[in-house]
Amino acid sequence: MNKKLISVAVAAALAAPAAAMAEATIYGTIAGQVTYEDVDNVIAPTFETMSPAQLGAPQTATANPDGSVTYTGVYGPNNTPWSFVSSAAQLEQVQGDGNIQIIMLDENGQPVVATRGQDFKGWGVNQNGFLEGENPANRFGFKGSEDLGNGLKAIYQIELGFNFGDDNMPGGGNGGISIRNSFVGLAGSFGTALVGRHDTPMKISTGKLDLFSDTIGDYNGTVGFTDYRLDNTIAYISPSFSGFSFMGAMVAPGGGTAGSGLNINSDSLAGAYSLAAIYNNGPFYASAAYESLSSDMFMGTMTSMDGAGGCINEATGLQDFDCSYVGDDATQWRFGLGLLDWNGFTLTAIYANEDNRAAGQQRTSLAVIDADGNISVGTTPLGPDEQQLWQVQAGYAFGNNMFKAMYGSVDRGDTRALDATRSEALAINNIGGIADALSTDLAGDKSTWAVGFDHNFSKRTKAYVLYTNVDDDNDDNITGYTASWSGFSIGVTHKF
Repeated sequence: MNKKLISVAVAAALAAPAAAMAEATIYGTIAGQVTYEDVDNVIAPTFETMSPAQLGAPQTATANPDGSVTYTGVYGPNNTPWSFVSSAAQLEQVQGDGNIQIIMLDENGQPVVATRGQDFKGWGVNQNGFLEGENPANRFGFKGSEDLGNGLKAIYQIELGFNFGDDNMPGGGNGGISIRNSFVGLAGSFGTALVGRHDTPMKISTGKLDLFSDTIGDYNGTVGFTDYRLDNTIAYISPSFSGFSFMGAMVAPGGGTAGSGLNINSDSLAGAYSLAAIYNNGPFYASAAYESLSSDMFMGTMTSMDGAGGCINEATGLQDFDCSYVGDDATQWRFGLGLLDWNGFTLTAIYANEDNRAAGQQRTSLAVIDADGNISVGTTPLGPDEQQLWQVQAGYAFGNNMFKAMYGSVDRGDTRALDATRSEALAINNIGGIADALSTDLAGDKSTWAVGFDHNFSKRTKAYVLYTNVDDDNDDNITGYTASWSGFSIGVTHKF
């Protein structure tokens, strides 16, 4: 065989992969930040508690005109008296359930602390260990397209995230690798359609409005906006019509859930869906988005199949004190406004309303004994049922520099869940005034602010310094919400 022909054939074979990869682009972002933070209650406080058995048997039972019974007894080594108004069946349920947490209250109706929380004050690189806030979004990926003719293209992207930090040093796993937006799809004059793992339209709708993105001042880690990047996504992005565009996505979970294992009822083509309308024209930006996650995405198979009836005690006919059932879909609205880089000035505002949060529908047992020895027994949700979040940001750019600042707040809903569906145990067990005493702790607000300075060495490399403060009224809370914290950070970001 002609050696020249062989050489040409080999050369052609070696060149073929390069030709096939001609449309592929390698890209990424690598960043690091050195942070000092003061974080409250990294080791949570504990409160004075006792088991139901410590209450002792009732000493007296007095019938009331309304058909209820007042039971009295004593508890503790000092035989402190207590009283409880209920039915016999309810008292039997209370005393027979060793999982009920009984919390002591002081004369002001506040939980009595047994062990105070421990704070963390120290340094770290990126957000690992006890550090709060968001990590730099280190990532690398491959993306490209193939021209299919007639204005149609096949598109693809594979993006991986990584973090060079770990809680277990020096032998840690360096933070591991995560899957970010990765998909395949088609694009043309009709817009873009894709299937894979992708940010929801709601997340995309306000991403450009966060001047502190991917730092400890990021609005996800401070205000606490709920953004999702979801698997099993089917998405559509419209072309721009004079600045207007529309995005829609739905999730076909295939039995998957949001961290609750598999659920046989999580079977819809749109187990979750997200919609967004965006106007982006010159310095003006506006967006509106709506998102819904099915209740079945927050439960495992058995809880979902048992339904609300699974939370009813068969012996007493009353609601169980602990219940993981989620009956309503979690939904949220979000609106964004922005004046972006107008003569160097940037001003943004974001508002979100979250309803039927899963944590507000799931319950755990709670019993409280006030300073007079009166006991009230019922349930408390694992978190607020609804909350409103808002934030404003401002920046001024001059030359290669920018000064920026933000302020945000969270108004949490009433975590006592006083609607009839989820608070039957509370109402029947006469939690009344005790719930009012606890409401300050269970439904507190959160506020946050930050200031920062950016310097762009080039279009791809930026250095920054910032300070962030988060003040949460739920410090020392019996439900264990995230603590207050503050932090100072210096970082560098490079894009390639």
